[in-house]
Amino acid sequence: MLRRIALRDFVIVPALELELQAGFTALTGETGAGKSILIDALQLALGQRGDAGVVREGAARAEITAEFDTPPALRPWLAEAGFNADDDDTLLLRRSLDAQGKSRAWVNGSAATATQLRELGEKLVDIHGQHAWQSLTRPDAVRALLDGYAGVDSAPLAAAWAAWRGASERLADARARQGDLDRERERLQWQLNELDKLAPADGEWPELEAEHRRLSHAQAILDALQAALAAISDDEASADARSAQAIDAIESVLDHDASLREPLDVIRSAQAQLQDAAHTLNAALRHADLDPDRLQQLDDRLGAWMGLARRFRRPAEELPVLRAEWKAELAQLDAATDLDALERTLAAARRSYDAAAKAVSAQRATAAPRLAAAITAAMQQLGMAGGRFDVALEPLAEPQRHGRESAEFRVAAHPGSTPRALAKVASGGELSRIALAIAVTTSELGETGTLIFDEIDAGVGGTVADAVGQLMKRLGRDRQVLCVTHLPQVAACADRHCVVSKSARDGRTTSDVQPVQGEARVQEIARMLGGSAASTSLAHAQALLSGAAVPDTKTRKQRA
Repeated sequence: MLRRIALRDFVIVPALELELQAGFTALTGETGAGKSILIDALQLALGQRGDAGVVREGAARAEITAEFDTPPALRPWLAEAGFNADDDDTLLLRRSLDAQGKSRAWVNGSAATATQLRELGEKLVDIHGQHAWQSLTRPDAVRALLDGYAGVDSAPLAAAWAAWRGASERLADARARQGDLDRERERLQWQLNELDKLAPADGEWPELEAEHRRLSHAQAILDALQAALAAISDDEASADARSAQAIDAIESVLDHDASLREPLDVIRSAQAQLQDAAHTLNAALRHADLDPDRLQQLDDRLGAWMGLARRFRRPAEELPVLRAEWKAELAQLDAATDLDALERTLAAARRSYDAAAKAVSAQRATAAPRLAAAITAAMQQLGMAGGRFDVALEPLAEPQRHGRESAEFRVAAHPGSTPRALAKVASGGELSRIALAIAVTTSELGETGTLIFDEIDAGVGGTVADAVGQLMKRLGRDRQVLCVTHLPQVAACADRHCVVSKSARDGRTTSDVQPVQGEARVQEIARMLGGSAASTSLAHAQALLSGAAVPDTKTRKQRA
């Protein structure tokens, strides 16, 4: 639930801090006092788009802070997003907007995005605005409300729709471009056949170059090997013979000078390395050979390789990669020109969509009468006795992303009449009451801890207002309810009453919110009744408060 909200330099509020409690809280005040300012500020704290216009004139920035209890279900989300949620049970949201329109946000002291605030807001607060009835005639809003009530997960249906549409577009494109695709396939197949004749392998090009270079200089290599062996070991004056002479000379005097042992070891090591080198050169000489046939084969293959590289304007070493790319492109073209395969894919995608749509249709068909019955029951309490609400599902001529049927709210405002579309049979006052019945019905099923009703009772009066107040009070027993209202009957049912007032200070208009109780609350109710401080108005206000304190018959039966 919402524990506290604080505003600084917001619209016409210099500074405000309001502690909130569980139950039903009513917000009232004179027309134009700014009763909805708190709601507007809270929506900004929950990620709604804002601009520089919310900054109080002359101030550098506006700041809104909202403090909630942390719902246990939100802790994993907070931890994954990197917001500290382990210290206590407080969830602190803060938003600032400066005079240039720049916005910043924080969650539990850590920087956050407006998107993250909106995600949190969807789980914390459910807001019903005063024009909620306007959406009741929009098919998409009606369908979304029904799906929410039915618990429909629309993601699989949307994915199946996207797959079906994609398969349909690919088939249509293939049919339209069949000639072009066939020509492109023939061209690509010819190029690939040329490469397949060469069959260039990965890593082959540098090996071919190295072998060709070695065979091209085979005679020079043989001559160099023989000369090296002669210098190292074969000649009488070779390095090996000379090093042996040096070793014999030093060994003959080693007993007379022990310091010569170190250079002796170095010469012996050098002799061993020379002998190893001679062994390696001998092996190379045995395997070295002039192979003109192999050299010719290499010349032919390198020539073919270079010829294709020039033809296709690619470096020679990239031909294996080019071959793999063309094979992949040819496979794609084969798939694109295989109309039978595309038609099978389209049929499979349609079956998947139909299965997902059928499951959603079944959920809607089950939920529609239940939702209609619940709203009908709420209507009876709101001055529409005998009225009947209906959720009509009509099949669509063509399947859509959202399914195979449309949803429409219909109402029979009087007993015995046939339900018809809301916009055709409901008056403004009836629409407001129906919207309230829908809001109350769907809110009772929600999981958010705080419900906010922003003048949703507009157009309601008389005994219906008493019923609205009792509905709000009943909701407040399980959830935190905040209601901006102009109805004294609704305000009298509140567990807590806050009054919004406007005043002029130093030539500037400011707004403030203060809790009222006792005599101050009686006076506010009297004002809302349209009276003054006369004893009759005060007595009427006191009677309203006293009557609201007694549970209604339905509630007494439930408790019994």
